[in-house]
Amino acid sequence: MQEAPFEEGRIVVGLDIGTTKICAVAASISHKGKVRIIGFGQSASKGLNRGVVTNIKAAVESIIHAVKECELKSGIEISSVYAGIAGHHIQGLNKDGVVAITSDTINESDIQRVIECARACNFPEKEILHTLCQEYIVDGQDGVHNPIGMAGKRLEAKVHLILGSITSAANIVQCCNDADLHVQNVVLEPLASSLAVLEKEEKELGVILLDIGGGTTDMVIYKNGSIVHTSVLPLGGNQLTNDIAIGLKTTNEEALRVKHESGIALKSMVKDGEVIIIKGIARRPDRVIDKRLLAEVVEARFSEIFQLIYNDIQASGYMPYIAAGVVLTGGSSLMKGLDKLSEEILKMPIRIGVPFDLEGLGELVESPVYATAVGLVRYGAEVNMTTDIIPSLSGDPMASVAKNLKGLIDKFFKMF
Repeated sequence: MQEAPFEEGRIVVGLDIGTTKICAVAASISHKGKVRIIGFGQSASKGLNRGVVTNIKAAVESIIHAVKECELKSGIEISSVYAGIAGHHIQGLNKDGVVAITSDTINESDIQRVIECARACNFPEKEILHTLCQEYIVDGQDGVHNPIGMAGKRLEAKVHLILGSITSAANIVQCCNDADLHVQNVVLEPLASSLAVLEKEEKELGVILLDIGGGTTDMVIYKNGSIVHTSVLPLGGNQLTNDIAIGLKTTNEEALRVKHESGIALKSMVKDGEVIIIKGIARRPDRVIDKRLLAEVVEARFSEIFQLIYNDIQASGYMPYIAAGVVLTGGSSLMKGLDKLSEEILKMPIRIGVPFDLEGLGELVESPVYATAVGLVRYGAEVNMTTDIIPSLSGDPMASVAKNLKGLIDKFFKMF
């Protein structure tokens, strides 16, 4: 009898360490890979800016609060997590590797050699977070997904490397360790989000995932089922909040409230006579302003973001291969009219990505806000099942950062 591909009842916890919130999601995995949500907790994010830790003590307190809430709801003690990483330090790179085959057929050792050849690169202060295999080529025959057992004399591999700052990853792991959590893996957040909200058919046809968070807008492009492009734009919901505060002459707290309650991305969608109330500052009276003014501020900022994204897509060369369009996720994707605005600028069909196919308490996290946290759980559930993520020769399964960071941290702090 064939062994079940997933370990029945295994508990996986995803920890989304974002700019605006820390979110922990716990799930039990069935033998068929079904994700059953058993716990959920979140807290306001402190000590982070654009996905990068700026105050370890404050970040640890936020992590502890979110994890404790998740433990209370799930009734389990959480000791290990899959932690998300994002930030402008993330870099995607497509590389090729080629080796000669000396035996009769291709074996696992040949796969390891060609992947290590493709991974060979020198980026000071950068670490390879993920090695995502796109395809193999055997004696000129491309489109091979599993060459083991095939006859051939020349093996090539096309991979997508995701690089991140060693110190940024080290700080995330340090925060988790200080919160008494073991980091099983450090995972790129938009990669995790794609596991939660993208359909397999979309990945095969070619699709763009845009994860619009508080500090950054993260993008991954899929072609033929594999990631071929990754980029991070250091603009997100927080910049919009600042714009609203300046444009409406109010505090950031009030701007955030107005954004959530009345934000709209297209001024053409505002009806005549619609107004919003802005609370007065320092005992000043409340003000009534035209809602169209708010929409103008929102539209201007998001138009800039989507224009920069459009330019990035054009520069990548993958625009002709995006048959399935764009999927928006992340908290800012809930902004009314954002799908229509993005469709106008990107000139592609748009949909809002929501985590799907969840059991248990799944309704609590069926929102774009929790796409990354749910995706981290999916990553943890599927990490041993996917052939897209290749282990390195060092024996590190997927993220050398997560397992070797103790030495990296020590080395880093000895420099000062």
